[in-house]
Amino acid sequence: MEEPSLGLSDIREDVRGSVSRQGYGATSQIEGVQFLPLQTFVEDGGTFTELGRLVEGALTGLDGFEVRQVNCSLMAAGAIKAWHLHFNQEDLWFVPPSQALVVGLWDVRENSPTTGNTLRFVLGRGRSQLLYIPRGVAHGAANLGSSDAFLFYFVNQQFDAQDPDERRLPYDALGKDFWEVRPG
Repeated sequence: MEEPSLGLSDIREDVRGSVSRQGYGATSQIEGVQFLPLQTFVEDGGTFTELGRLVEGALTGLDGFEVRQVNCSLMAAGAIKAWHLHFNQEDLWFVPPSQALVVGLWDVRENSPTTGNTLRFVLGRGRSQLLYIPRGVAHGAANLGSSDAFLFYFVNQQFDAQDPDERRLPYDALGKDFWEVRPG
């Protein structure tokens, strides 16, 4: 016997106002941000992931992005590194699929069609992909896990300690809860 579907009116009145629908898709977009899927090859002894192919410094698959420096950041368990902002530099991030970081993006560009939009998602955690972050998009990451995690990133500008293209916004500019584990 098939049971009839339920509606909101079939839920107790004292909890109806708290019922929301779980979302699984991206709630907003940010102009210029791209996710580039990577292929991971699995074998008996482990995995192999090709992070990119370079032709004279240009990364194939991402037109106009020329790699000038490759970096690795170790994020301690519980660390939050946010909000970073570059005026000239563009980033291409990779988190190994065996690890996970919560990533936040915030479009703070005045003339962007998506100005003010934010994205919050997990990078790594079983997926092999690159994340392209255009200049002017504030970005950060939180390691909500119990062990250290690596963030590898390619940039189109070499770091200059005398004149760094490194700006910051307060980590809690969108509220401290932006970087917390969301129950549910």
